[in-house]
Amino acid sequence: MPVPVILDCDPGHDDALAILFAAASSAVELLAITTCGGNQTVEKCVLNARRVCSVAGITTIPIARGAEGPLVRSLHIGEYVHGESGLDGPQWGEPTVPEAEESAHDIIVRLLREWPEPITLIPTGPLTNIALVLAAHPELKPKIREIVLMGGSTERGNDTPYAEFNIRVDPEAADIVFRSGVPVTMCGLNVTHQALATPDIMERLRSLGTRVGDLCAELLAFFSDSYRRTWGFASPPVHDPVAVARVVDPSVVEVISAPVRVETQGRYTAGATCVDLHHLTGEPDNARVAMRLDAPRFWQLLIEAISTYA
Repeated sequence: MPVPVILDCDPGHDDALAILFAAASSAVELLAITTCGGNQTVEKCVLNARRVCSVAGITTIPIARGAEGPLVRSLHIGEYVHGESGLDGPQWGEPTVPEAEESAHDIIVRLLREWPEPITLIPTGPLTNIALVLAAHPELKPKIREIVLMGGSTERGNDTPYAEFNIRVDPEAADIVFRSGVPVTMCGLNVTHQALATPDIMERLRSLGTRVGDLCAELLAFFSDSYRRTWGFASPPVHDPVAVARVVDPSVVEVISAPVRVETQGRYTAGATCVDLHHLTGEPDNARVAMRLDAPRFWQLLIEAISTYA
């Protein structure tokens, strides 16, 4: 049976691919797409989710607007990577898929209450929406099968020397999630940097000969330029679909168990994920931490999903 999931995102080039992946995979049932401020403002992120779904013909999955900014901090956006729109590169027409009337918070709470089995949450942006639900409705924790997130790192950061972007935007929310007692799997930079969109991958997308395949190649071309300019990557890492892949086929992403704590106070390290790989602190494990990616299988799954669109 497909795993019921909610994708919580901030589109974002790699979020766009995560949406397409989750909506097309037969291994998951995508119940809703919820958005928050992150890569761009929440207004732009919800618009971008609608744009992607409109082009792909994803018309039955609600797209809901969530938190405008972090729990206690001002919003820091990723315009330096994703551009002014959050999805720079392609030419976008007016979306035909509407925004849901329910808020992200309300739709997550309703689905958790009503769905006959526990739901997996896949956050690929800041964890604000998820933290707000956990804080307001602790009684719903048993209704969450697990939280499989893209964020953090066992190594260095990408937005500050020690903090990955999603966690840095709202470290207080991330702290709530990791301390929640809900099963958490962290797909951080150390594993997503193994998912590189090489020229061969771009050509495989173009060779699909479809509008959505061409769209993905355009998105990745812009993303590639951003990564080359900002971090010197020859090919960009496609972060967010890795979290989706972990749910679609868990064997694609190898994990270990470890204690993970989020730094919220450090002058130079706020937003860092402190992963105790060697259990030096004596603290109990509270997360599964992704370490290795079967990259060929990952790209096979993602491209097969994208090939189902016209």
